[in-house]
Amino acid sequence: MDSTFDNLDAASFLQIWKHFDSDDNGFIEGKELDEFFRFIMNKLQLSEEETEDKLRRLRGNFMSVYDTTTDGRLQIQELASMLLPEDENFLLLFRRETPLNSSVEFMRIWRNYDADGSGYISSGELKSFLQDLFLQHKKEISSDKLQEYTDTMMLLFDKNRDGRLDLNDLARILALKENFLLKFEMEACSQEERKRDFEKIFAHYDVSKTGALEGPEVDGFVKDMMELVKPDLTGADLDKFRKALLGHCDVNGDGMIQKNELALCLGLKLSS
Repeated sequence: MDSTFDNLDAASFLQIWKHFDSDDNGFIEGKELDEFFRFIMNKLQLSEEETEDKLRRLRGNFMSVYDTTTDGRLQIQELASMLLPEDENFLLLFRRETPLNSSVEFMRIWRNYDADGSGYISSGELKSFLQDLFLQHKKEISSDKLQEYTDTMMLLFDKNRDGRLDLNDLARILALKENFLLKFEMEACSQEERKRDFEKIFAHYDVSKTGALEGPEVDGFVKDMMELVKPDLTGADLDKFRKALLGHCDVNGDGMIQKNELALCLGLKLSS
């Protein structure tokens, strides 16, 4: 990126993002995108001649490099990659070497940092998460900078402005991939197809390969299952549905859901 943005910090980046994401939907798209690239042209002091043509070319060149999802719009991580200097680009730490593609892993993180079991991530808990993340990436950070990042993350992702993060907020931060269960239509296929799909589903959530779902594996399955009907799932909702699922499926009362127990809950009888 041009040296114009070399001194841009996280707080200034936040102002740019909030200005152009005018509908607060988490993307810069459509007319917002045109306005953003006009802003870039102005910052780069490009000639006003053939502005529309230059705008199209500038937009095409930048989007081909930074629109990593190729959906024709900018996500916050993509814009951070475009504008923020490397030492300020803390948002890209969440685009990990191994993408977060499992709700089981997500729920393991959630349970770890929701230390008080409130069903939310407080500002203090978020700070602990960020501190551990920087340590994991072997990056040194001052206490003042850590607080600045914590405050900025809260402003960016705390959509209802209640000073804490819910499940969906943290999922956006960690760039959690699409709900695994969306790949399946259990009611729209034959019994044999349902059994085949069940095997794939169970294998996905049985990360430990023990033949039973336990701890974050149960959490991950519950999260994905309930979000099919309740997209704005809260931590309290998840705990309630988890308790209900265990009460219904955990026949032997061991706190886990065995493969055959889950199959029976879903109306399937597995072969011996």
